[in-house]
Amino acid sequence: MFNRDRWKEILEVLTSNWFRTVLTAFGVFWGILILIILLAAGKGLENGIKADFGDIATNTMFMWTRSTTKAYKGLPKGRDFNFKLEDVQSIRDNVPNLRFISPRNQLGGFRGGGNVVRGIKTGAYNIYGDYPEIINQDPMTITSGRFLNHNDINEKRKIAIIGNGVKNDLYDLDETVLGTYIKIQGVNFMVVGTYKKNSNDGDGEEGQKQIFVPFTTFSQAFNRGNDVGWMAITANDGSSITSLKEDIVNSMKVKHKVHPDDDRAVGYFDLYEQYNRVESLFGAMGFIAYFVGILVLLSGIIGVSNIMLIVVKERTKEIGIRRALGEDPWSIKKQILMESIFLTIISGMAGITFGALFIYGVNAILDANGPVDMFLNPSVSLGVVVAALAILIISGLLAGFIPAQSAIKVRPIDALRTE
Repeated sequence: MFNRDRWKEILEVLTSNWFRTVLTAFGVFWGILILIILLAAGKGLENGIKADFGDIATNTMFMWTRSTTKAYKGLPKGRDFNFKLEDVQSIRDNVPNLRFISPRNQLGGFRGGGNVVRGIKTGAYNIYGDYPEIINQDPMTITSGRFLNHNDINEKRKIAIIGNGVKNDLYDLDETVLGTYIKIQGVNFMVVGTYKKNSNDGDGEEGQKQIFVPFTTFSQAFNRGNDVGWMAITANDGSSITSLKEDIVNSMKVKHKVHPDDDRAVGYFDLYEQYNRVESLFGAMGFIAYFVGILVLLSGIIGVSNIMLIVVKERTKEIGIRRALGEDPWSIKKQILMESIFLTIISGMAGITFGALFIYGVNAILDANGPVDMFLNPSVSLGVVVAALAILIISGLLAGFIPAQSAIKVRPIDALRTE
C-alpha cells in the first residue's frame, strides 16, 4: 500500500503551486469547520434547553381542577370542584401502565407573605404536602437527614424537609438544622432533612426555597380535609403519558360529574409532549446543520475537483509518456485519486482540529463566566468526528473521480503531441 515514490510524487504535485493548493484546501477546511461549529452550537442549545427541564421525570403530566363550563346532570355551569384523595386510587384502578400518582397540596410562595417563622427570622416559601413518591418525579439531592416516608404519612408526623435556600435564610452558617423547629402558618414542624436541586432555569433559586411536609399532616394542619390541589402522574417506561392522558382526564370527569365535552374543567400540563416537541425541534436543527455544512463542504469539494482537472491538463504530456511506457491505466487513476483524497483529508482534518479548538475555547469562556441562558456545554460526539472523516474520504474520491477518468482517457499519441 505504501509506495515511497508515489507519495513523493503526490507531495511534489501538491507543493508545486502552494498558493493554488492552499486556496483549494481552504474550501474543504471551511466546509468541515462550519459543519462542526453548527453541530456544536445546536448541541449547546439543546443542552441548555433540556437543562430547563432539570431532573424532573419527563414522562409525567400534572393535573388540576377548574370551573366547569357546561351544565351536566342537574349541576350548574361555573361549578367549582376539587380532586379528592380517593381519586388517586380511582385512577390506579381505571388506567393501566401508571408508575407514580402523587397527590399534592400547596400553600405560600414568595408572594405569600412571611408564612414561615423561626425565632426572629421569617420567610415566604412554597409549602408542599406530598407523598414520598414525589422525589421520583421531581428529583432532589438530600444533603442531610432524610426525605418523607410512609410512616410519616400514616402517623401524620409534623416533620419538614427544607431546601438549602430556606436553611440559608433561617439559620446561621454553622448552626445545626436537623431536630430544630420551624413554624408554618402557626404550626410547629421539626426539620428532619435538607435538600438541594440542580437547575439551570430561571426558577433555580426558588427551587431551593421550598418545604416538603407529609400530605396527611398538611391536610390536617391546614384544614384541607380530603382535598387534593393537584396531581403529578408518571407513566411506566415503555408507555407514554400522552397516550394515557385522555383516559385519566375522562375518568375524573365521570367521577366528578363533569360534561364529557367540557375541555376546561380539568386542567393539565403534559410534560412528555412538550419534551418530545423539544426533541423533534433539535432533530430538525441537527438535520439543517448537516445539510448546510455538507453543502458548504460540497462547494469545497467542487473546488478540489476543478483543481485536479487543471492538474491533469497540465500533466497531459507526462501521462502520455507514462502510458507509452506501458504503465497500467489503473495506476494513473489511483495516483489522481490518492492526490485528491490526500488533499481533502489533510484540509478536512485541519478543519476538525480548528473546530475542536473553537469548541474548547467557547467552553472555557462559559466555565469562566457561567452558563449563558439556554446555552450549555457545546460539543460534538465521537460519532460526528467519525462521520466527518467518512464524509472526507467519500468526498475525496468524488473530487478525484472525474479528473482520474479524464486522465486515463488520454491517448498516449495525443498526449505526446500536446504542447
